[in-house]
Amino acid sequence: MRIIPRRIEMKTLRYPGWKMLYGRRKTGKSFIASRFLYHDLYYFVQRDGAILERRSGARLSYHELLKELSKNLGKKTIVIDEFHRLPEEFLDFLHANAGRGESDLILLTSTLWLSLRLLSKKESPILGIVLPIKIGLIDEREVIIELSKEVSGKELVEASTYLREPMLVPLYKPPLREFMAQYLYSSGPVVEDLIGEAFTEEEILFSEVYRAILHAVADGKSKSGEIASYLLSQGLLDSPSSIQKYLKVLSTMDIIRKVPIFRKRRRFSYSIASPLLDLHFYLSSKYAYTELETPLEFIRNAVNEKVPRHVEKYIENLLGKVYGLRPVRIEEPDLEVDVALQGFKRLELVGEVKWKSRVKREEVWKIEEKLSRFNCRKVLVVPDESVLESEPKTVEVLTPEDLLTLAQESLRKELGEE
Repeated sequence: MRIIPRRIEMKTLRYPGWKMLYGRRKTGKSFIASRFLYHDLYYFVQRDGAILERRSGARLSYHELLKELSKNLGKKTIVIDEFHRLPEEFLDFLHANAGRGESDLILLTSTLWLSLRLLSKKESPILGIVLPIKIGLIDEREVIIELSKEVSGKELVEASTYLREPMLVPLYKPPLREFMAQYLYSSGPVVEDLIGEAFTEEEILFSEVYRAILHAVADGKSKSGEIASYLLSQGLLDSPSSIQKYLKVLSTMDIIRKVPIFRKRRRFSYSIASPLLDLHFYLSSKYAYTELETPLEFIRNAVNEKVPRHVEKYIENLLGKVYGLRPVRIEEPDLEVDVALQGFKRLELVGEVKWKSRVKREEVWKIEEKLSRFNCRKVLVVPDESVLESEPKTVEVLTPEDLLTLAQESLRKELGEE
C-alpha cells in the first residue's frame, strides 16, 4: 500500500507528554496514531458512546474506561480516538490525573470546533496539560518525494498537488486528471462529509453559512467583501462585517487559506486549502453535481480548468517552505504574479507558472518584462523546458525535477539529516 511517512509531524509527535491530535476528518490522525506511534492501549469511542479497545476487541462502557485509565495512566501509553464523544466530565478526569507517571496519553478528535473551544477558553480543564498538534494536509515536500518513486515530470507535480489529501493516497492511479474526474463522479457525496463534523459537537451537517462561504470561495470570490456580498444576497448574513468571525474559524481550521495582500495592511485573500474540496465546491456551485445527474465530461472539464490554478498554489507553498518565506498576493495593476513570497521585510521571490504544452516566445518576453519590475529572485515554472519556444535570459527556469531536488534538500535539513 502506498504510504506517505509524514516525517515532519512525527518529529513533533515523538516529544514526551500528553498530546491532542486534531484536524478535519480523513487527514490521517488515526492512521498515524495506530501505525506510527507506540501505544499499549488504543480506545476508539463510537458514535453511540460504546468504547472499543482495538487490540483486544473488548467493548467497554464509559465507567469501565475510567477504571482502566485510573489503573494505567502514567504506566502505559494510551490512545483515545474521537475522545470528544465521551461525557464532558471526562475533561475534569484528565485534569485531575495530569502529570501521573511518564507514559503518554494521546487524544484524537475530528471535531475542530470543540478543539478550538477547549484550547482557547481559560477555564478549559485540559488547557496547558496537553500539547495540541494539528494534523492537516500532507506537507508539499513529503508528497512529491514519495510520489517521485512512481511518476515524474508533469504528472508528479499534478499528483502531488492533490495527494496532499491523505484519503486519495492509496486510491490514486495515473493519469491524475482522469483519476480526479472519476473519483468525484463516483464519490462526490462523500467529499462534503470530510468537514461536516468539524463544526458541531453533534456531528450534524455543518451550517449553511459555512457551506455558502466555501461555494463562494470555490467560485472565485477571494476577498471578504465579495464573500460577504454573496452571503448577504442569500440572506445568510445580518451585516457585511459579520463575515469575519466565520472566516476566522475556517482559516484557523485550515479549511480555507488566508494570504496577506502585499502592501495592504489587514487585507487578505482567501482560497480553499484542499484542492479536492475546492473542486467539489466548485462543481457543486456550478452544476449541483451531487444532486443532479452530471455527465462525466462536465467534471473532466472542471478538473482541467482547475488543475493549473491548484498547481500554482502548490508550487508557491512548496517554494515558501523550501526557502522559509510567506506567500502574499500582489494586486497592484500589471504586477499580479502566480507566485509571490515575502521575507521578514521585503519580497524575496516572485514567479510565473506556465502549466501547458507550449509557451510562445512572446509570452516569455512578457514574463521577463513583468518580473523585471521586481528587485528580487525571479522564477518561471514549466512542466518541461521543451515547452519554451525561447529560453528566458533574466528569469530562472524551474522544472518538476528542480522542485523535487529542492524538496529533498529542504526536508533533509528540517529533519536534521544533514
